Amino acid sequence: MQKITTFLTYNDQAEDAARLYTSLFPDSAITRVTRYPAAGPMPAGQVMTVEFSLAGQQYVALNGGPHFTFTEGMSLSVACENQAEIDRLWAALTADGGRPDQCGWLQDRFGVSWQIMPANMGALMRGDTPEQAERRMQAMLRMHKIDIAALEQA
Repeated sequence: MQKITTFLTYNDQAEDAARLYTSLFPDSAITRVTRYPAAGPMPAGQVMTVEFSLAGQQYVALNGGPHFTFTEGMSLSVACENQAEIDRLWAALTADGGRPDQCGWLQDRFGVSWQIMPANMGALMRGDTPEQAERRMQAMLRMHKIDIAALEQA
């Protein structure tokens, strides 16, 4: 059992979010759905929590009502192996009301912030020289979705 689990609180879309997320990553699954009892703060039978794993990491999603919202101060960062993975995840997570942000960040349609980055982002941004690092930083600041080839060229 992992010691620290990310707990995400939605208005009423916990199960929809977990379904989307588990469809995007290998080694991912919904492991348990718990429903509110009659004595709960939400209607009896409505999904209360969804336990799921993404790439082997455990998460819990809760339907907690409209007073819970997400902020960009918390994000899920994904280390992508190549541009194709960046493109696939970017398209899926910005679909149906998600929105792109700057420098590889986006918000999905549920309001959760994600960083979709190449696994070697640190090395790319360090560059081989301080001048190259500066050019790459300037290039990244103009991007929404990260373009690995453009960073390598900078």
